Amino acid sequence: MSIFSGDIRQTWADAFIAGIPYAAASGMKVTELGKGTVSLFQPARDTWTGDSELQMIHTGCLSVLADTACGLAVGAAMDTPEPIATLDLRMDYLRPAMAMTDLVCKAECYRLSRSIGFVRGQVFQIGQDEPVATVNATFMRATVNTRRKDMGAPGVDAKASLTPTQAAASLSAPASIEPSPVFVSQQADVPEALALPPGRSPYVEFLDIRQQAQIDAGPVFRLPFKRELIGNPVLPALHGGVLAGFGETAMILHLTNTNPAIKGVPRGIDFAIAYMRSAKPVDTFVQGTTVRQGNRVALVQVSIWQDDPQRPVAQARGHCLMPRDEG
Repeated sequence: MSIFSGDIRQTWADAFIAGIPYAAASGMKVTELGKGTVSLFQPARDTWTGDSELQMIHTGCLSVLADTACGLAVGAAMDTPEPIATLDLRMDYLRPAMAMTDLVCKAECYRLSRSIGFVRGQVFQIGQDEPVATVNATFMRATVNTRRKDMGAPGVDAKASLTPTQAAASLSAPASIEPSPVFVSQQADVPEALALPPGRSPYVEFLDIRQQAQIDAGPVFRLPFKRELIGNPVLPALHGGVLAGFGETAMILHLTNTNPAIKGVPRGIDFAIAYMRSAKPVDTFVQGTTVRQGNRVALVQVSIWQDDPQRPVAQARGHCLMPRDEG
């Protein structure tokens, strides 16, 4: 029997967004909602700029918006909300998204089986008829959604928040939800520096990505933990879209570090990420490997981990368009 009717689905969707620290901090808002369909709005911010010189939005911002919208579409397709987790996400970047322009992702859960939800969608800039990106994703249903027991003592409590399941069960009493813990992040005791000079990429600065020593195939990058990066406040776990944005950043930085002679910044063509386990609220690391590089296009693979490089939380790969050699 469905618990969704009338305004209840909208109330659930609003609680879903309010319960995700990253989505709430980003100002995301549900503008349209139906059975298995959603339009999710994200207001423009200077923080989302990936390249200050070219004034383009970082593709990682599109991934976070798309991942959130796809999760909403799966929840809206269910008769009764239940915990879900992203299995994989693929982004295709059709054209550059210009900075300081609002975004909206329109997602549809076109197939919902007993175990898996299949979603597709498009990301638009407000005022434009053509999408800047497309997304395809799969989600697992009925995932574990209980507090972690492998983190040790929690740090400062976070603001109370609602997951889809809690929102459905507690529409009349949201204040009863207990605060979610935020754990003290790990510290990397190795030399490192800012991944990019200040002012070069506001989004990379927002994530506070650090670059560690150049080893083997390329440098290792660190994403320091902060509460705004949480996607599931109950486990708690980092937002899958944030991991995608981190991986995409590492992909570009890997190419610029391993090709010091290139002039300009490689641009993402597509990006696909597979999630292997939920990412704990601690520091996260990534290293890239060039699979193939031609004159115009490079294929890069990245591995994202936390405690152990041999146990990645996600792996991803993507094609990048290399800058033209004007010389």
